[in-house]
Amino acid sequence: MSAPSIRSRFSPEIIVLSGCVIALITFGPRASAGLFQIPMTMEYGWGRDVFGLAIAVQNLLWGLGQPFAGAVADRFGAFRVLCVGAVLYALGLVVMANATSPTMLHLGAGVLIGFGLSGCSFNLVLGAFSKLLPESWRPMAFGAGTAAGSFGQFLFPPIGNMLIESLGWHQALLMFAASVLLVLPFAVALATRPVEAAHQGGPAPVPGQSIRQALTEAFRHRSYVLLVLGFFTCGFQLAFITVHLPAYLRDAGLSAAVGGWTLAVIGLANAFGSLTSGWLSTRMSKRWLLAWIYFGRSVAIAVFILLPASPATSIAFGISIGLLWLSTVPPTSSLVMLMFGTRYMAMLYGFAFFSHQVGGFLGVWLGGVLYEAYGNYTFVWWLSIALGIASALINLPIKEKPVERAVGLQPAE
Repeated sequence: MSAPSIRSRFSPEIIVLSGCVIALITFGPRASAGLFQIPMTMEYGWGRDVFGLAIAVQNLLWGLGQPFAGAVADRFGAFRVLCVGAVLYALGLVVMANATSPTMLHLGAGVLIGFGLSGCSFNLVLGAFSKLLPESWRPMAFGAGTAAGSFGQFLFPPIGNMLIESLGWHQALLMFAASVLLVLPFAVALATRPVEAAHQGGPAPVPGQSIRQALTEAFRHRSYVLLVLGFFTCGFQLAFITVHLPAYLRDAGLSAAVGGWTLAVIGLANAFGSLTSGWLSTRMSKRWLLAWIYFGRSVAIAVFILLPASPATSIAFGISIGLLWLSTVPPTSSLVMLMFGTRYMAMLYGFAFFSHQVGGFLGVWLGGVLYEAYGNYTFVWWLSIALGIASALINLPIKEKPVERAVGLQPAE
């Protein structure tokens, strides 16, 4: 069956384009957070642990709010969730721009942006794609949405650097806030109605299955639990690198521009990596694809920290880690949809993403705390390597098939 699960007045091309623009806009500012660490800590005399905690809270609340935002979108439609999320995100950037105390910083950069991202980030976009697009479009659309977010990471850090240098970090954050509000008009094309999804791939849906029943089914499914646990490492590595890499390079004597361009290169390379991952997800074992991605990240990080820091090694690291950056998302989201179908896709992927963000919280927070304790990031780098190897192994036992449901619970096809 190739028709969309939920009819939309927009063509698949418009749906994918609008979702990609939303992913680009929302990913860009949060991927540029590391650029503001040194200006803010220098101006107010805060330690890096203060800034790190704010971004760690952001990651945790983004993950905590994601399943609830996904459940609301699954039940009542995606449009309102995207709009509320964008407004909270923009408000958080405004509060961050005016923060003069750690409490205000944690409120803006942590609480408001965290909950805002849970309602308007690419995760909600992928959930809408699963409902609005024909089945044949979905794997590549997942890759395209993820790649668009990465392209936002390519665009925003250099722009952020230029705005900080020319206008100051306060005005740069306000400009970012204005850009996030552009989500509102594009969200119209991703409006989903609260109707029952048709059976398209995955197991046949259970008529009247409640949210509680769906969660019980998922967390009793060993392969889903392994997938969720493995996703923890993805968040740990990405959040630590995003927030602390610019400062790590400054400590090594490199300019702020090198940090900004390294983050930008990560985003550009990830655009290619995510599209390739979406394509490979339709042509090879998804669990093996995930295992190779996690193992490849560990190798890239080990080579980077063992070589002397320079502009060349930084850019090379950006390219290599960027190709593997969010390439975990297409196979992970495809596995969730394969196991359980599309009806509760946004919510169940949201719980996997919560694990991702718990990892992100620890990556950012430990980066700041251990830097203040030891004056370097060495331990966290090696912890990232070990977690990558562990996640590669965790994904291998996953069974790539729909959850088994009693025949009596399945509707006739």
